[in-house]
Amino acid sequence: MTDPRIDPPYVADERTMLENWLEWHRETLAVKCQGLTDDQLRTRSTPPSPMSLLGLVRHMAYVEHMWFRVVLAGEDYHSPIKLPGDRDGDFLNVDSASVEESFAVWRSEIDNARRTSVGLSLDAVGRNQRHGEDCSLRWILVHMIEEYARHNGHADLIRERVDGVTGE
Repeated sequence: MTDPRIDPPYVADERTMLENWLEWHRETLAVKCQGLTDDQLRTRSTPPSPMSLLGLVRHMAYVEHMWFRVVLAGEDYHSPIKLPGDRDGDFLNVDSASVEESFAVWRSEIDNARRTSVGLSLDAVGRNQRHGEDCSLRWILVHMIEEYARHNGHADLIRERVDGVTGE
């Protein structure tokens, strides 16, 4: 496996630190999926969990969409990953999901997140409709790091189950 990740700097301003850690975690998920077949990417972790590597990629595409497009940019929800009200469709609907399309949507949502936040202050706010509160870009970046870190832990275990590969 090739590892395209760039380690975050040990010393940097807040924004640089947050953005670099988020990029590192995004690429960590990609590394966990490298070199696997479509069927391997669809392999479920262990019952009763429906998680798979493809499901994690689809979930993170949805999460990127929600926090950057819907909350921060105020766009209407229109994710191709799951329909409104389809609570776990990102995780559950992997058997019929296109692997290529799922990864393309995820990468597209990451690109959009970068474009959306590039000129904004960390204090810029969006509206979290679910909780009806303002939400700063700073909070979103910290949350995204947490979200990827948690799910990358899941990805470690799933990848080990699929083919025995472990790593950072």
